[in-house]
Amino acid sequence: QTKAQENMLDFGVQMQAWAPFGEGKNNMFQNAVLKEIGDNYNKTVAQVILRWLMQRNIVALAKSTHVERMKENFDIFDFELTPSDMEKIATLDKNESLFFNHQTPEIVKMFSKMIENRRGRI
Repeated sequence: QTKAQENMLDFGVQMQAWAPFGEGKNNMFQNAVLKEIGDNYNKTVAQVILRWLMQRNIVALAKSTHVERMKENFDIFDFELTPSDMEKIATLDKNESLFFNHQTPEIVKMFSKMIENRRGRI
C-alpha cells in the first residue's frame, strides 16, 4: 500500500502491517521470489517479509503462538535487503488486500459498527 503509506507520512501517521504474512494466503510462504531472496541470506520467507517491512519503516505486527517462530521473527537484524531485493519484492504487489477492499462503503460501515459495539462495552 505504497500510496497509503505516502499519505500517512504526510500526516505523521505510522503505518502498521497487522497481518504481515497475509495469514499464508496465496501460498505466500512458497513464493519463488521471496524464497530466492531468503536463500541468498540464509533466511526464511517470513524473515524476508519482516525485513522488507522494517526497511520501509512499517511496524509489523506478526502474531505467533510458536516460540520457534517468535525467535525467527526477531532474527532479522543481521542482514539488509539490497535495493534490487526491495524492488523485486515491490513487484509482487497486486494492489489489493488479501482480506477485503478497505475502500468500499460496506467495509467502512462494518468497521464503524465494530467501533460502536466496543464503545458500548467500555
